[in-house]
Amino acid sequence: MAAVKIHEVGLRDGLQIEKQTVPLEKKIAWVESLLAAGIDMIQLGSFVNPEKVPQMADTDALFRHFSQPNKKPAAAILSGLVLNEKGLERGMACGVDMFCMGVSASDTHSRKNTGKGPEEAVGEIIAMAQAAGREQKRSQVSIQSAFGCGFEGAIPAERVFSIVDRYLSAGIRNISLADTAGHAYPPQVESLFGEILKRDAGIELACHFHNTYGLGLANCYAALRTGVKYFEAALGGLGGCPFTKVAAGNVCTEDLVHSLQRQELVGEISLEKLLETSRDLGSFFNRELPGFILKAGSIITFKKAQ
Repeated sequence: MAAVKIHEVGLRDGLQIEKQTVPLEKKIAWVESLLAAGIDMIQLGSFVNPEKVPQMADTDALFRHFSQPNKKPAAAILSGLVLNEKGLERGMACGVDMFCMGVSASDTHSRKNTGKGPEEAVGEIIAMAQAAGREQKRSQVSIQSAFGCGFEGAIPAERVFSIVDRYLSAGIRNISLADTAGHAYPPQVESLFGEILKRDAGIELACHFHNTYGLGLANCYAALRTGVKYFEAALGGLGGCPFTKVAAGNVCTEDLVHSLQRQELVGEISLEKLLETSRDLGSFFNRELPGFILKAGSIITFKKAQ
């Protein structure tokens, strides 16, 4: 099994669908708590039109805050989602460490999300990733709706592979498959990731699963078995793409960490600190979040107490 890295996306994918605006100061406090818990890869937000996604209006300010000296550990990587060249320029100006960008394998989802079809979008994404590289910035490219689409249904695997091949031909090796609609199931996950690794064993693979039909964590383990290294998850299980048919939360960060820690696959992350931060999220939104460990408690802690 690959060494596991948690990429926390709650500040972006978790909050983008929430109607209650989160103040900048509260976002800063949550990021500080995540860093204190040992999460060293955090997606702070997306560089999108604030009229379409008001929750992301302060993304630039959030990055500028944590770009100041001593605001984050030196090893921490703060990522930002960009959809176009304007977003890339904004991210360059405010201190993004890693740019996340992608194209949907679904024509319908692609046009709802970006206003462009996949063929047009993938060329632009490759150009943006290469531009980021010239500025010595990391980038991760993704294929959204890789496992299915709420509008179109099943997505042919060949369509996913064709986008992967274009990424590889451009020299891009950090690739994520995103289950935007939550349609993925474990055998499909193993098949897609396995075929991609056959193309190039040096690819750094990431996965992003939504829990629409309750298979998020099972899909993470399927990805783990194939050699996926980066796992995107959201604190409290928040989230959902506002441009898909059925928006549902991400794999819950604390649930994923708890499960992986039972197998000693992730170490220097404080589950207790994550749960404390998740409770604060629930208090802010005044509702019970979908994560399980927050409700049931940690088995790891229970075992230690016996």
